[in-house]
Amino acid sequence: MAPVASEHATGSAPVALQESAAEPRPGAQEWEAAVRALRGLPDGARVLLACHVNPDGDALGSMLGVGLGLRRIAGELRIGHLAATFPGPMRLPAPFDALPGAELLVAEADADPAPDAMLVFDVASIERLGGLADRLRAAPVGIVLDHHASNPGFGAINLVDPAAAATSVLSDGLLRRLGVPLDENIAECLYVALATDTGSFKFASTTPAVHELAARLIATGIPVGEISRRLFDTRPIGAVRLFGVALARTVLEREGAGGLGLAWTYLTLDDLAAYEQPPSAVEALIDTVRCVAEADIACVVKPVRAGEWSVSLRSKGGVDVSAVAVALGGGGHRFAAGFSATGTVSDVMGRIRALLPA
Repeated sequence: MAPVASEHATGSAPVALQESAAEPRPGAQEWEAAVRALRGLPDGARVLLACHVNPDGDALGSMLGVGLGLRRIAGELRIGHLAATFPGPMRLPAPFDALPGAELLVAEADADPAPDAMLVFDVASIERLGGLADRLRAAPVGIVLDHHASNPGFGAINLVDPAAAATSVLSDGLLRRLGVPLDENIAECLYVALATDTGSFKFASTTPAVHELAARLIATGIPVGEISRRLFDTRPIGAVRLFGVALARTVLEREGAGGLGLAWTYLTLDDLAAYEQPPSAVEALIDTVRCVAEADIACVVKPVRAGEWSVSLRSKGGVDVSAVAVALGGGGHRFAAGFSATGTVSDVMGRIRALLPA
């Protein structure tokens, strides 16, 4: 994930080895409320879709998949204007710059200031919407689709399922209830979202239902091999060399987290500049660090700007890293979470260690 919530001081005790409390799955009442709200829009309704800053595959794929679906039935729903956005610079990192539906995207500054309906995707807390948060608060129809256990339910209508493998599962559920048939473009967006958030169907969240959804998406004719190469097996040489720098720096603290083990590394702005790579180029670095056999927990500290960092955390199951991230102002899941931080790398790692089991 791409954590963006601001860090704040905390005096929390070390995180216990237990499962985070899960939000209830959306029930019939929530689904019916969402469908009723969208079918009750005024003539010429202005609809805005949004996801979190520095969007990942699930955020973008879920949002654009629903955007394409709503555009397909725009006349039926009386939608007069439809657009999608996210906070911060309107830059799509590779490999997501080839997603269908990218034409729906507008810069934050150009997004509708007072939409009739706003749908928010993969946003664990309203703070992750940045300057778009007030639009959600003011919108007559506000729907949140998400799968983070830390989501407090900040929408008027919350389609939140912590048991879902990806937000795209909720997006598919909404489109089905609206009667939108899958086509290849919608399916590609939802497949990219599902594949990225399950680690190419390797994570523990990969259930039979996940494979059933993937099968329905693949049945539309999407080029799975090409999509998978673009997502997981394509990286510029500068990024490959940058990964080498970070991996050579990896520290293994065998006694970290009460003996469970902690593996961590970091990159700097100078490293990015030396290899001419954007910050988004190192999003996948955490997946390599988490392979360290001697560590249950993996951590990557990535530069945002001078003295500001984006931190990714992963666990193999011994520690609920979402509880660590939430305590530091972020969010996520038991096995994958993140937060934003200021200070030095040493400061950041000290705060993390203080929240891990002794």
